[in-house]
Formats: sequence, C-alpha cells, structure tokens
Amino acid sequence: MALLVDPAIWPWRGHLFCHLVSDSHLDELHAFARWIGVPPRAYGGDHYDISLDMRAIAIEEGAIEVTSRELVRALYAAGIRLTAVQRSTSLQHRSL
Repeated sequence: MALLVDPAIWPWRGHLFCHLVSDSHLDELHAFARWIGVPPRAYGGDHYDISLDMRAIAIEEGAIEVTSRELVRALYAAGIRLTAVQRSTSLQHRSL
C-alpha cells in the first residue's frame, strides 16, 4: 500500500497542481488526505488534486513520487480508476 504523487504540471489559478492517489484503496487515500490537510473539495472521484506546496507535504509524509503514467497504471491495477464519465458523475453527486 502506497500513496503516489505525479509531477505538478497542471496550471490552475496561477498555481501548479498534481494528483495524489492510493495504489490500493480509497480509504487509505482519504485518510492520508485528511492527515496532511487536503480539503475534501480537492477530491476528483479517484484522486485528489493538490498544489505544489501540498505535494511537498505529501512527499515529506511518505507519498512516493511517480510519473503520471505510473500513477494511472497504479489506479487501474488497484481497480479504482474511474472513467471520465464516472468522475463527472461522482463530482455532480458531491455538490448536491
């Protein structure tokens, strides 16, 4: 069981963001996100979008740096990767 982060290459509102995932199950991901202070609104259905600053905290607390491809492979291997439609539906239900 590991938490993984990819490179922070996604710009948004003047900051760079990356993805935080678990390679085993979502309970582990949610617990780690709470532990390091990631807000629930950052959850994207099978990952958290975190800032470059939060990425550094995640790594300091044990998350492993991987490529984006490795991160997606880990999600598929764990059986928790959602399709774009599933992620969209998940986000719609969250905002209700």
